Formats: sequence, C-alpha cells, structure tokens
Amino acid sequence: MLGNEQLIHHLIAAGVLRTQSLIDAFKKCDRIFFVPQEYFSYAYEDRPLPIGKAQTISQPYTVAIMLELLAPQIGNRVLDIGSGSGWTTALLATAVGASGSVEGIEIVHSLVEYGNNNLAKADIPNASIKLGDATYLGKPGEVYDRILVSASATEMPLQLFDQLKPGGILVIPIQNSIWRFIKQENGSIDSYELPGFVFVPLILS
Repeated sequence: MLGNEQLIHHLIAAGVLRTQSLIDAFKKCDRIFFVPQEYFSYAYEDRPLPIGKAQTISQPYTVAIMLELLAPQIGNRVLDIGSGSGWTTALLATAVGASGSVEGIEIVHSLVEYGNNNLAKADIPNASIKLGDATYLGKPGEVYDRILVSASATEMPLQLFDQLKPGGILVIPIQNSIWRFIKQENGSIDSYELPGFVFVPLILS
C-alpha cells in the first residue's frame, strides 16, 4: 500500500507541489484522516474518492495545483467554500500557521460534522467548518486574505470579490477550468485560467 510520503513525492515529481509550507502541510495532514474507512486502502492514490452525499475528496494533484495558486501565507484569514471532508481546510490551516485561521463552509449537513471530526483527528486547532446557506455564497460582510472554492460554478460568482481583501487571492473552478483572481489594491481584478479539470458542481439555490 502506498503511504503519505510516496504521495507527496509523486506530487513534487509531477511539479504541482513546490512550496515548502504546502509540502509541510501535506506531511502533517495525512489524507487517510479525511477519507471514509472503507477507502483507507486507496487514500494515497492520486484520484478523487467518495465521501458520501454524492461528494468527493478531491484528487491530490488538483488540490496541490489549487493551493499553489492560492499561495496561503502565515497569518492569513482564509475562507474554504465546499470544505467536504475537511482536507483542504486542514491543509490551509497548517499553511497559515497558528496566527492564521480557516473558516470552512459546507452545505451538506452530515459533511459538516464529518469534516469537523476529521479536523480533530488531524489535530488542527485553527480551523472549523460551519453549515452554509445555499441562498448565498460565502460570508457576506466578511473579508478574507484568501478564498478557496472546491466545487465548480457555471459562471463567476461576483459577490466573492466583495469578500476578498485588497491584495487577496481567490481560486475557484468555473466549468472545467481552475481560475485564480487577484484583487489589486485599487480594486481591479487580475485573472488567470488553467483549463482541463472536472469538479462536483457548486450548489446554489
């Protein structure tokens, strides 16, 4: 059976995991803490796995790409939308350190409890997951240094730009591309597209 070190080595060799803080986060946040027990034997394979309610824990290759694009920094306040199993929440919380924090949002009630239990198993004290509301996206009125969305929108949800601090970064799948948006100090938005991915759909009523 593959192990976490082999998975990390694979991601580094593939060129998608490069930043030391993220490599360290992958080492601490062992994926096996975040997959259902019946899939333990597949935990270190580079593919998505079911976590129930038609949701998945994302492919490690894709997670590494998204987190490198997001570039979390020590002390950042991060919003993780569609936190699912809690794995990306944990990785981000480790990368931002004790002076940073991560707020996970999940609209599937059973996955909120599942994700929080997984955070506890992985000993991640600076992150939590709360039940979201499908009538709006994110946390209106709050602002973040980084926002990660782990489900695919059909078009860019513009309200997320209001929740991003100047200098902040948003990474979100839109249809079959991963997009990175950087909010400049003057409020303008720079964008970058990386096509060729498949995600579960972002659920909004």
